[in-house]
Amino acid sequence: MEHKKTYNAKELKTPHGEIIIEGPISPEKLARLEFHEDLTAFRPAKQQHQALIEIAGLPEGRIIIARHHDTIVGYVTYLYPDPLERWSEGNMENLIELGAIEVIPKFRGCSVGKNLLKVSMMDDAMEDYIIITTEYYWHWDLKGTGLNVWEYRKVMEKMMNAGGLVWYATDDPEISSHPANCLMVRIGKRVDQESIQKFDKLRFMNRFMY
Repeated sequence: MEHKKTYNAKELKTPHGEIIIEGPISPEKLARLEFHEDLTAFRPAKQQHQALIEIAGLPEGRIIIARHHDTIVGYVTYLYPDPLERWSEGNMENLIELGAIEVIPKFRGCSVGKNLLKVSMMDDAMEDYIIITTEYYWHWDLKGTGLNVWEYRKVMEKMMNAGGLVWYATDDPEISSHPANCLMVRIGKRVDQESIQKFDKLRFMNRFMY
C-alpha cells in the first residue's frame, strides 16, 4: 500500500495569538521547530520531540502540529499500532492508530485539538484507512483540567468526533477494564468490506472463549 501524505494547513485565532495548524510535517521541519516544554503528557518534552521526528520519518507515520510562531504547542500522531497490541495482530496495512494528541495548557479550550483532527482528515489519503484511537482514563490530565473521568471522556469524545471518529464496542481487556476507557474509530470511504470484517474480528477476539 502506498502511503501518500498531502500537506494541509489552516489558521486558528485564539485569545493568546494566532496558531497555524499544519501537516503532515517532515522530520526535517519538526527538528527545526522549537518544542514547547509543557508538552510532557507522554514523556519529557525533549524525548517526545525526538519521538515525533522518528514517527514523521516512518512511511505511514503522520504528525500534524499546532504552531505558535516557531514553537510547537500541540500535535497529533498517526502510525501503525504497537506490535504488542491486539490491533497489530491482523497485520493490516490500512489500519493506523491516532497514537497521541496533546495541547499545552495555555491553549486548551481554544479548539486546538479539534482543529488538529480536522486538518488531519483534510488529506484525501485518510479515506483509505481505518483510523483507531484507544482512550485510557489513566492518560488523561484530570488534575490539570479539574474535570472528573466522565466529564473528560465527554470532552475527548467531542474532540474525536470533530475528526469523524466515533465510539465502537470491543472486548479488548485493557479497554474493558474501566467503563470510561473506549475505542474510537473512523472508517475511510474507500476501505473495502474485507478489511472492515478483519477489523471486526480484532475488536472481538474473546467472543468464543466463554
